[in-house]
Amino acid sequence: MRFRTSIDDIQTFSRIVQTIEKIQKKCIVRFTEDDVHIICNSETNEGSLQVWCKLRVDCLFSDYRIQSNSENTITLMLSPEALLVALRSATPPSTSSSNTSGYETEEVVMKLAKKNDQAVLSFEISGLSRAGRRMRVTHDVRIDVMKPADVELLEEPRVPEPDVHVVLPPLSKLKTIVERLKPMANVLAFRANNNGKLQLSIYTESVKVDTDWNNCVNPKVQRQNDERDPDELHEVCISLKGFLKVMNSYIVSTTTIACLCHQYCIILYVYIGDVADARGVLTFYIPAMVSE
Repeated sequence: MRFRTSIDDIQTFSRIVQTIEKIQKKCIVRFTEDDVHIICNSETNEGSLQVWCKLRVDCLFSDYRIQSNSENTITLMLSPEALLVALRSATPPSTSSSNTSGYETEEVVMKLAKKNDQAVLSFEISGLSRAGRRMRVTHDVRIDVMKPADVELLEEPRVPEPDVHVVLPPLSKLKTIVERLKPMANVLAFRANNNGKLQLSIYTESVKVDTDWNNCVNPKVQRQNDERDPDELHEVCISLKGFLKVMNSYIVSTTTIACLCHQYCIILYVYIGDVADARGVLTFYIPAMVSE
């Protein structure tokens, strides 16, 4: 089992891991020949939220080499917090104030290694100090390589055909609104129709708040014999705290498409780059919950 690559876009990779770190303390990372997958599928997540992220190798990495007996696929489990620490130490100062290392990064190599009988994902960071001296720093992230039998059990949630597809407003703006609603309620009613309307609402004994958007884009989806009223609002009641965690993905989002399965779930596709040629996509599955 061998794996080694250079990380070309350390900033984007760090932001993706930063989003994942808000969701779950342990995540699954799967390396294949063409893609890198990051998975959060624990039932204990806020609102039973799941994340299935897919990143194109050629957009983030170079000199990418992988070899294994499982069709050149390696699946492991690690702490996204530990991974984020390693990535931040390699982030160029010009792109992140988090870098306090005092050196300028030239290359970041990520590879599979074993140290003291412990499997690790090792990060070798090469660069120049402020004095112009060459430096090399290594960060090791402990990992657990998953057994093939456990890998076979990994499966994305099965959902019915969505009733509505809608392009969301910028996630940074949605995040600001949902943060204001957080002190007032635990359940968020997410509504949308096929005529460009989006509505976020909270209802409690003491407060009722509706936030509406009109003229949102509904992506064209082919449906057979669909005679439903386009003005009909479809609703899913979800965990407000869980949805707020999803909004942290605004740091990588260019376009986000929400798919509503009435009273069942919401699927959010957060695209990194143009939808037609995305560098990657974070897929969030948010199941419905009982409203207050």
